[in-house]
Amino acid sequence: MEQTANQFLGQEPVGKLMKKYAVPCIISLLVGALYNIVDQIFIANASYLGSYGNAANTVVFPLTVIALAIAVMIGDGCCAFVSLSLGKGEPDKAKKSVGNSVLMTIVSSIILCAVYLIFSNGIIAMFGGTVNEETFRHSKEYFFYISLGIPFYMFGQAMNPVIRADGNPKFAMISTLAGAVLNMILDPIFIFAFEWGMMGAAVATVIGQIVTAGLAVWYLCSMKLVKPAKPDFKPESTIIRKTLTLGLTSFLSQISLVAAMAAINNMIRKYGAMDNIFGQEQYAQIPMAVVGIVMKFFQIVISIVVGMAAGCIPIVGFNMGAGLRLRVRELFTKLLTAEATVGAIALIFVEFFPRQLIGIFGAANESSYYTDFAIHAFRIYLCMMIFACVNKACFIFLQAMGKAFESTALSMIREIVFGVGFAVILPLFFGLDGVLYSMPVSDILTFAVALFLIIRTYKQLGTGKKEQHIGELASASSH
Repeated sequence: MEQTANQFLGQEPVGKLMKKYAVPCIISLLVGALYNIVDQIFIANASYLGSYGNAANTVVFPLTVIALAIAVMIGDGCCAFVSLSLGKGEPDKAKKSVGNSVLMTIVSSIILCAVYLIFSNGIIAMFGGTVNEETFRHSKEYFFYISLGIPFYMFGQAMNPVIRADGNPKFAMISTLAGAVLNMILDPIFIFAFEWGMMGAAVATVIGQIVTAGLAVWYLCSMKLVKPAKPDFKPESTIIRKTLTLGLTSFLSQISLVAAMAAINNMIRKYGAMDNIFGQEQYAQIPMAVVGIVMKFFQIVISIVVGMAAGCIPIVGFNMGAGLRLRVRELFTKLLTAEATVGAIALIFVEFFPRQLIGIFGAANESSYYTDFAIHAFRIYLCMMIFACVNKACFIFLQAMGKAFESTALSMIREIVFGVGFAVILPLFFGLDGVLYSMPVSDILTFAVALFLIIRTYKQLGTGKKEQHIGELASASSH
C-alpha cells in the first residue's frame, strides 16, 4: 500500500515534482540558516557588541555545523533509504530506518552536548576564539547557551528530511519556519530591550529550536506513508549501517566544511596579526568578523542550492529504485541548470553590491577598515559561485542515486584536499589575501572533477527500455 501511495513520484512530470519537493525544502533550509544569520545581524547592529560579537558568532558557527553534520547524516540517510525502499516495494525496511534514525539522533545529540559543555574553552580556542580577550569572552557566553540547545537543534534538523520522505515537504517547511520566526521576534527583544548580549541571541535561538523539535515529535506520531511501530525503534545494525552509509556524503559535506572553517579561522588569526592594520589590538577581530559575514551570505545561497538538490532526493530515490533512469536523467538536467542560474544571480550581488551587503551587518558602527576589507573579501572569496553551486548539487544528486562512494569522494576532495589545503598553503605566498583566494581556487578544481562525474552519470542514465514499459503500465492502469 505504501508503494502505491508514493507511486506518483514515478508518474508525474519531473518539473512539477521538483517544484513540489524542492521549494519547501529550500525554504526549510533557508529558514534554518537564518537562525545563525539573524543572530549575527542583530549582534552586529548592537553597538555594545559590534565586530567583537560578530567575530564570536563566526567562532561558534562551525560548532553548530558539527551538530548539523551528524543530524543531516542521519536524516538525509533515512530520507534516501525510505525513498529507495518504497520504490522497491519494501515498506518494512523504511519503517525500521525511521525508528532507528530517531534513536540515533537522540543518543548522538546528548553526547555532543556533553562534549561541548565539558571542553568548551579548548574547543573555542581551536576555532580561533583567542584572537583577543573580548572575542573570547563573547564566544564563551554564546557557545554555552547554544550548546544547551544542541539536542533540540539536531532532532529538528534530522527529522526534517524524514518528514519530506513521508510525503509532506510542506510540514517540514512549516516546522522549521515556526522556530525561525520566533527566533527573529525574540532576538531584538533580548538583545536591544533586555540587553542580554550574546546570551540573548543564543537563548532566542534555542527557544526557536525547541519549537521546531516539538513539531517534529508531533508529526512522527502521525506519519502518513511510513508509520513506525514500537519494534521499529529497536536498534538493528543492518538498517543503521545502510542509513548512515547513504547519509555519509551529507555528513562529510558538512564536517569537512568545519575543517575548512577551522583552517580559515586560524589562518585569519595568524596572518591578520602580521598585517599592518589588523595586527593592531583594536582591529584584530575585523578579518574574522568579515569572513564570517561573507560565509553567511554564501550559506544563504548554498541553502537554496542544497534545498533544490535535497528536495529531489525522494524523487531520485524512488525512480532509481523503480528503474526509471530517463526520468532521473531529466531531473539531473533541470537541477544543474537551476543551480547554475542561482550561482549566476548570487555572483552579480557579490561583485556589484558588496557595500550594500556588508551594510546589513552593522558596517555603520565600524571603522572604514571593516567596510573596505569586507568589499574586498566578498569580491574575491565568492567569485566562483557558479561552480560552487554546481559542485554542491552534484554531491547530493549522486548521493540520492545511491552512489555513496563517488559523492563522498567528490565532497572530500572539495572540502578537505582543496578547502583545507589551499587555506593553509596560499597564505604562505599571499598573506591574508591567500585565505580569500582559497575558495575560488578550490571551486575551479573541484568543478573539473565534477564535470567528469556528471558526464559519466549521464551515460549511465541513458537506458530507458524499462521506463517505457512501466510508463505504459501506469498509463493503462489510469484508464
